[in-house]
Amino acid sequence: NLMMADGKTFADDIVLLTHGTLTHKDRSTYAQLQKNLAGHGISSLAINLSLGLSDRHGEYDCAVPHTHKHTDALKEIDFWLNWLQKQGAKNITLIGHSRGGNQTAWYSIEHDSNAFKKVVLLAPATGGQQAAEDYQKKYGKPLQPILDKANKLVAEGKGDTMLKDIDFIYCKKAQVTAAAFADYYNVKPQFNTIDLLKGAKKDTLVIIGSADTVEADLPEKMKQLADSDKVQTVTIEDATHFFLDFANEDVATAVAEFIEQ
Repeated sequence: NLMMADGKTFADDIVLLTHGTLTHKDRSTYAQLQKNLAGHGISSLAINLSLGLSDRHGEYDCAVPHTHKHTDALKEIDFWLNWLQKQGAKNITLIGHSRGGNQTAWYSIEHDSNAFKKVVLLAPATGGQQAAEDYQKKYGKPLQPILDKANKLVAEGKGDTMLKDIDFIYCKKAQVTAAAFADYYNVKPQFNTIDLLKGAKKDTLVIIGSADTVEADLPEKMKQLADSDKVQTVTIEDATHFFLDFANEDVATAVAEFIEQ
């Protein structure tokens, strides 16, 4: 969804917005943010990650087999960044929310370029969703036996093998390829956005919701970056993980001030 602010062109400030886990560009968090950014004179492009599907819209249906990978998003962010450049965009800020925040941070550091100027991360994921402890708590079973099976299939060149009745991310008893399961659950240092940001290349703003119960430990973890000359934080009081209503307006204000710096 491309939303141009009144009187603005691609040559003016524009944001590339990436959503969170298994959701989509039209969810209220992103739809509100696009409108609120436009109120500050900032245009935006909110994308749907394909998640392995063509012309995907709406929430991902857990009944649909999962072939997508966490790392697919880096290629898709790159695609849309190039698209914006072809339209004449020169002042691009990357924004990502939750898992999309991690993917955006990952992209911004491993694919740093002059194509974008700044980075904003809304309640970025810090790796908990990939943790064995989280899997055990969520599904009441150990992660490792399933992960070992997936890794063995991948090693044998059978990554496209469909595992059935597998609990995966937010989906119970899903169908998921071995390669997809392995990509999401094999521990990688890049899954922790805090560790990524220790190598931040661009000025980066991390926005925290004070009432966020999904990434509740983010304020404590961000203390590791207190001395960073690239990373700054803003806390939105009473904001949940999804930054709705007044909190969303506060996010847009914070983003606008950060872009103007």
